Amino acid sequence: MPVKSSTRKKPSRANQRDLDTKIEFLEGLLRRDPTYVDALQLLGDHYTHRGRYLDGLKVDERLARLEPRNALVFYNLACSYTLTNQFDRAAFALEKALNLGYRDFNWLAKDPDLRKLRQQPVYRDIQAKIRRMKIKVC
Repeated sequence: MPVKSSTRKKPSRANQRDLDTKIEFLEGLLRRDPTYVDALQLLGDHYTHRGRYLDGLKVDERLARLEPRNALVFYNLACSYTLTNQFDRAAFALEKALNLGYRDFNWLAKDPDLRKLRQQPVYRDIQAKIRRMKIKVC
């Protein structure tokens, strides 16, 4: 499952149309099978790429209910909460991702989707936790 990133260069009109077509296709699949995890993951990613952050958040919340032990699902949920300026929820989701085993600390430190969260006071506790985790790993 890919980690979402919303801050890529703006897609061309052709790419936007292509994304819209993919979104429509995935939405159709999910009308038939609302628990199709792979389709949900792709749809959430496509929503984020199109700047449809609230739609992406709804998908990520759904995935968190379907995959409650998946660290990457909670990492992406933290990104969606950050993109919608819900920083306390983002911090909670990120903490859960770490507790479930998310360990890509280098990406976490530079992921543009989490930029606003890293500027919040609540992120200091997460940084301290990451430092402790890194010490245990070494």
